[in-house]
Amino acid sequence: MKKVFTTFGFWKIVAVVLLTAGLYSTYVRFFEGLGASTNLSDQFPWGIWIGFDVLCGVGLAAGGFTLAAIVYIFNIKRFEPIIRPTILTAFLGYVLVVVGLMFDLGRPLQIWHAIIMWNPRSVMFEVAWCVMLYNTVLALEFAPVILEKFKLTRTIKIIKRISIPLIILGVLLSTLHQSSLGSLYLIVPEKMYPLWYSAYMPLFFYVSAIAAGCAMIIFESFLSSRAFKRGLEIHLLQDIARVCVVMLGVYATMKFVDLSDRKILPLLLEPRFETYMYWLEAIVGVIVPFILLAQAKVRSNPTGLFVSAIMVVCGFIMNRMNVAITGMEGWSGVGYFPSLTEFSITMMIVTIGFIAFYFIAKYFPVFTHEEHHEKEVAHAAVAWKRDIESVSQMVEVNN
Repeated sequence: MKKVFTTFGFWKIVAVVLLTAGLYSTYVRFFEGLGASTNLSDQFPWGIWIGFDVLCGVGLAAGGFTLAAIVYIFNIKRFEPIIRPTILTAFLGYVLVVVGLMFDLGRPLQIWHAIIMWNPRSVMFEVAWCVMLYNTVLALEFAPVILEKFKLTRTIKIIKRISIPLIILGVLLSTLHQSSLGSLYLIVPEKMYPLWYSAYMPLFFYVSAIAAGCAMIIFESFLSSRAFKRGLEIHLLQDIARVCVVMLGVYATMKFVDLSDRKILPLLLEPRFETYMYWLEAIVGVIVPFILLAQAKVRSNPTGLFVSAIMVVCGFIMNRMNVAITGMEGWSGVGYFPSLTEFSITMMIVTIGFIAFYFIAKYFPVFTHEEHHEKEVAHAAVAWKRDIESVSQMVEVNN
C-alpha cells in the first residue's frame, strides 16, 4: 500500500476514487431519476446541488469580476500578475455551476429553452441569461491565454481592442446575477427562518460574494504556488486581504442593522439548531477572519493569510447552505441530508475543477505576467550590479 501511495501520489488516488464514485452516481442519476438518486422530495426540492453547486459556485467565482474591475477599470496594474489565474478560476467555476445545474434539473436537455422562451418577470430567467452571457465574457477574457499558446497574434489584437467593454459588461452581469441569487428567496418570507430571510438578501449576497471572491484569490494563489513551485505574491495578496476585511466589515454591519430593524435580535439567543448554525457561520466566516485580517502582522504572514482566507470561504459556504437548507427545513417539516449520490457528484465536480485548473495552468501561459515581472526584476538587479561594479572600477582608477 505504501508503494502505491508513493508511486501514484495520495491526491491522485483520492481524485481517481472521487471521479469513479461520481461517474457511477451520474449513471444512477440519469438512468434511475432524481427520486432514486437523491433525498429530495416535493416538500424539499432544492438540496446540495442548488445550495452548494450553484449558490456557492457562483459566489466563490466572484474574484474574477472583482479583480478584473480593479485591474482594467480602476487601472491598478500592479495586480496583473494574478489576473489570469483568477479569471481561469472564475471561468471554471461558472462552467461547473452549469454542469451542477444539469444534475438538478428534471429535464436537463431543455436547459436551452431560456434562450428562446422568454419570461422577463422571472428572477430565474434573469439569472439564466446573466450566467450564459458572463460565461461567454469569461471565455473571451481568458481567450488570449489560449491564443498566445498557438501564437494567433491577430486574433489577440482584436480581443484586446474590445477588452475594456467586455470587462465592464462582465462586472455588470456579475453584479446582476450575484444579487439575483438572493432575490430567488424573496418569495418565501413565511417559509425561511427569520435569521436568514431579509428584504436585503440581494445586497447581502452581492457583498458577501465580493468578500468570498477575495478570499478565493488568496486561496487559489497559495495552492498554485505549491502545485507549480513558484513564488507567492504576498505583497499583492495583502492588498486583496484589505479589500476582503472591508467587505466583511460592511457585511457584518448591514446584517446587524437589518436584524435590529426587524427586531429579531432576541432570536440570536434562542437555544435551537438554527441559532447555532447562524452563530457558526458568523464566527467562522465573518467575525474571526475580520479580526485576523484587520491586523497587519496577520496579513503579512503567509500562514495567517491562508488560514483567514479558508475561514472566509468556509463561512461563505455555510451561509449559502444555511439559506438553501437550514433556513427552509423548519417550514417544510422534513429534514434533509444529501444522499451519497448527491454528495459524490458534488465532489466529482469539485475534483474536475481542480484537475482542469492544474492542466490548463501547466500547459498554457496562465502565469505569464508573473514570469515577465520576475524577469524584469532579475534584469534590473543585473543592471544595478553592473552599475555598481562600473562605479567601483572608476573609483579605483581615480585613486
